Amino acid sequence: MERADVIPLLGEVFRAHGFEGASLSAITAGTGLGKGSLYHFFPGGKEEMAAAVLQDIDGWFERAVFAPLRDEPDAAAAIRASLAAVEQYFRSGRRVCLVGVFALGEVRDRFADEVEGYFARWRAALAAALQRAGRPEAEARDTAEDAVLTIQGALVLARALDDPAVFTRALARLEHRLFG
Repeated sequence: MERADVIPLLGEVFRAHGFEGASLSAITAGTGLGKGSLYHFFPGGKEEMAAAVLQDIDGWFERAVFAPLRDEPDAAAAIRASLAAVEQYFRSGRRVCLVGVFALGEVRDRFADEVEGYFARWRAALAAALQRAGRPEAEARDTAEDAVLTIQGALVLARALDDPAVFTRALARLEHRLFG
């Protein structure tokens, strides 16, 4: 197993237990690796593991969501594709947003740059696409913020109610609000 293979497994451990709750026993159970192997891959311990997970998530979102929203000439297609990618990533509401978990927890200050950057770039990339689609700058910015709020809130509600369909319905309503 390579370091890159371990990162998604660590992400699921942090999703299930949060940063503080992710004990070494939970991490070894979730990754199938012993303590020595974990520290070989991540000599900085749990903090390095979390940073690697956040970097991995950020890379996926940059490639699948942020860059297309910023760069795709067909803004409407980029927005629709980003919503589909978000639905796929969050497994139609069955997977919590780990960056959101970190944003709300005690660990937020340790990873403030990563957390803030993720949400700020998402909002900015969507606003850029909305502007290319013809919305005025202020409206595009507000709409982008509302869209990220909708997605994050839908993830929380879907999890709280144990009803992933909440997330899918919220994305459908969001797409309708964005395109009429």
